[in-house]
Amino acid sequence: DKSRVGEWVLAVGNPFNLNSTVTAGIISAKGRNINIINSNNPATRNGQQPSSAIESFIQTDAAINPGNSGGALVNLDGGLLGINTAIASPTGSYSGYGFAVPSNIVSKIVEDLLAFGTVQRGWLGVEVRSIDSDLAKEENLSLNEGAYISGFGDAEDKSAAKNAGIKPGDVVVKIDEAPIKSSTALIEYIGRKRPGDKITMTIDRKGKTLVFPVTLKNRKGNVETIKRETKDAISSLGVELEDVDSKVLRKLDLENGVQVKSLERGKIEKYTDMRAGFIITRIDNIAIKSAKEAINILSKKKAGDLITFEGVYPDYPREYIYALRM
Repeated sequence: DKSRVGEWVLAVGNPFNLNSTVTAGIISAKGRNINIINSNNPATRNGQQPSSAIESFIQTDAAINPGNSGGALVNLDGGLLGINTAIASPTGSYSGYGFAVPSNIVSKIVEDLLAFGTVQRGWLGVEVRSIDSDLAKEENLSLNEGAYISGFGDAEDKSAAKNAGIKPGDVVVKIDEAPIKSSTALIEYIGRKRPGDKITMTIDRKGKTLVFPVTLKNRKGNVETIKRETKDAISSLGVELEDVDSKVLRKLDLENGVQVKSLERGKIEKYTDMRAGFIITRIDNIAIKSAKEAINILSKKKAGDLITFEGVYPDYPREYIYALRM
């Protein structure tokens, strides 16, 4: 991240449906924490931050309004510095304070999504506070900047920092070769790492400088990359099926079918008008004689496969066809 405070920047976006609007300003600050992620988290009281939520925005006075979110913040050479994300305003519109997620965080997220299907987050397992005059006086600290380790939270036994020998009251002053001047700087640096990555933490412990090698973990307390959770086909569709009584089939002049007992949040409810009670007679033109048979067919479907359901409603026996993609 080579951007500098005072550097001229351009913000691109579509505020108020004004497509491709470009505004100019400067970088007002870096590593800004505006507490929009943890605003309702009691752990953030007294300036304390869990090490999981990353807020390290680039602050700019370039005009950013609703509609700019997702647009680029670039330097005068066109180099991407960040993605416009938020504003601080009493009115909900521009008042001089805009915020962008730094491009190095964005690029790491994109790489993770492409490689793993989900974001990989290195986890240090600490609660931290930025050092200010009040904290320095309260804890009798000789430093006026750094990330103060206030504790390990609710997962003390899984904390990578504790396992490495770091203690509450330590002040992190450097990670690898990067100086750490605040809790935000620590969280941003760790946020660019993955479980299993190794870092070197330099800390101040009551005036004594100590160095600790630390292997970052995931939130489960191990060093494995997190796998994307996938739902089976039935769960993804959000449907519960049951066999239909033969008397009901004869009454409706049907030879076969299974009934939709209920629909929960899933693709059928989202992408079709199918209702509970629908009797499915065919799936992908295959006659369905039992719920077990239907589940067997659906369970073999893969993402992107097209599925067609044919059937009737007991109270309105006209044939309906529903189609959707997994």
